Amino acid sequence: MLNREQVKRYGRQILIPEIGGRGQEKLLKAKVLVVGAGGLGSPAIEFLAAAGVGRIGIADGDEVDITNLHRQTIHAGNLGVNKAESAASFVEKLNPDVEVDVYPFHLTAENAREVISKYDVVLDCTDSFSSRFLINDACVLESKPFVHAAVLRFEGQIMTVIPHETACYRCFLPEAPPPGSVPSCREAGIIGTTTAFFGVLQANEAIKLILGTGELFTNRLLYADILHNDFNFIEVKKQEKCRVCGESGIEELRSDYYVETCRIEAD
Repeated sequence: MLNREQVKRYGRQILIPEIGGRGQEKLLKAKVLVVGAGGLGSPAIEFLAAAGVGRIGIADGDEVDITNLHRQTIHAGNLGVNKAESAASFVEKLNPDVEVDVYPFHLTAENAREVISKYDVVLDCTDSFSSRFLINDACVLESKPFVHAAVLRFEGQIMTVIPHETACYRCFLPEAPPPGSVPSCREAGIIGTTTAFFGVLQANEAIKLILGTGELFTNRLLYADILHNDFNFIEVKKQEKCRVCGESGIEELRSDYYVETCRIEAD
């Protein structure tokens, strides 16, 4: 049952028919892991916490740098602090209802499944192909729904994966492009409005997954160019021969899967 203070805090969203009191209780009982507390993770964490998601795990091994602050606004005043710890302090000030699990390190093939297994939904807010494939593979093996997003300049993409039901990230992209063929945000640039746009979409997908309502970005990827207001959906089909979610998918994570092109060789 919601207490009086919670009814007051979440009153405006409780009024929404798709949420209501029962939906708010679901949110307060939910556990969401945000991998990456940077440009995407910053807005995602803020709005998950504001909505009253009861437990948020935050994993990031980087420290806050001055070059982050134009888009990673939850870290203001925390230069040099680990990003997971910085984000946790922001959440604690924003909403006392939310418990935060801090993972001040990067996920690896050795620890990803253990961390991911504790949560209901995972948000992939990372910025490298190796991390995206690792999260995809771990979530499929642990049967955890997750939301992928990637951004660059004024452009971005998002898709949601429900393991064993929908196409996974490797169904869309079996392996990473050749090294150096896709510029990073450090090389090509990024603006905070792009990361905020897609980070909030990720948080919204997580909320819909928790509530069991609405339409998700499953079996399709939204590509958006917000400089020219160009929005397109790309159909993504589940691949029977996918090396992760297909009929002969992998059964474990190996560190050699997540280097260079992130290729999974057939055994």
